[in-house]
Amino acid sequence: MARAIESQHHTGFFVRGPSATARLFFFAVLSLVLIATDARLHYLVEVRQGFIALLHPLQVIANAPLRLIDDSSQYLHTQTTVVKENIQLKTQALEHAAELQRFQALEVENERLRSLLGAALISSQPARLAEILHMGRDPFSHKIVVNLGSRQGVVAGQAAIDETGVVGQVTRVYPFSSEVTLVTDKELAVPVQVARNGLRAIAFGSGRDATIEMPSLPANVDIRKGDKLITSGIDGIYPAGLAVAEVVMVDTTPDSPFAHIVCKPLAGIENHRQLLIVSIPKAELPASTSTLNTSTSERSKKVAPTKRHANN
Repeated sequence: MARAIESQHHTGFFVRGPSATARLFFFAVLSLVLIATDARLHYLVEVRQGFIALLHPLQVIANAPLRLIDDSSQYLHTQTTVVKENIQLKTQALEHAAELQRFQALEVENERLRSLLGAALISSQPARLAEILHMGRDPFSHKIVVNLGSRQGVVAGQAAIDETGVVGQVTRVYPFSSEVTLVTDKELAVPVQVARNGLRAIAFGSGRDATIEMPSLPANVDIRKGDKLITSGIDGIYPAGLAVAEVVMVDTTPDSPFAHIVCKPLAGIENHRQLLIVSIPKAELPASTSTLNTSTSERSKKVAPTKRHANN
């Protein structure tokens, strides 16, 4: 009796419609019909767009974690790349700046060498380009050392010039280098003359600063501020006509019979690394001597045939 009641309890009281298989088949057929109809008539486009618009916030929320991870990874990668590129660009900028400085230095040196070449062409004596190696070790003397010596044909006494004037004179010669005493050294004297009136004098380096003095000249000497001093050439060392200095001060006092004349060298004695070593001018024979030698040779030519005729 109890078993019969339990069996009756599990039996459905109302009929609930078609079975699950029938409903699956129905909806499958309906879906195929709707797909075919939509593919041909396109009447569900607005419905799909509406559903997509409603589902877009949900898609954004669902993709937010993945997008955050991608953005973070991309940010870190970009940050690392930017730091590396920044370091590389700074290194390249420093290298380019150094190359630019070297280029500018080479450009200045090129202009300097062109100027020296022009000075060598203007000079009446052969000249050789020399490079300054270093300054003299004695702080109280104005001397430099150049890279040409006796092996290159340099001898003591040769003048050193640049494109603007006299720099100094070679005073010591070594096998592969030479010592040049600057015109501002107190031990160097240069025979000069005033370009304006041809007045000759001797210029000495002051030894204290980069100036030249002309001592032992009378107070009424015809020298003015701004006069140019050039080499006179009477010493046989410096070629005549080379620029030496410009008069910057002429001071006379009633207590002294001599004028205090201060000049400024025209050459860049402390500004450049190259200069020209000028050959010592060769002494020329006087015109009377050359005429005498010519006459003697002509006489010997005339007398020689006479002696031969006499012997015959």
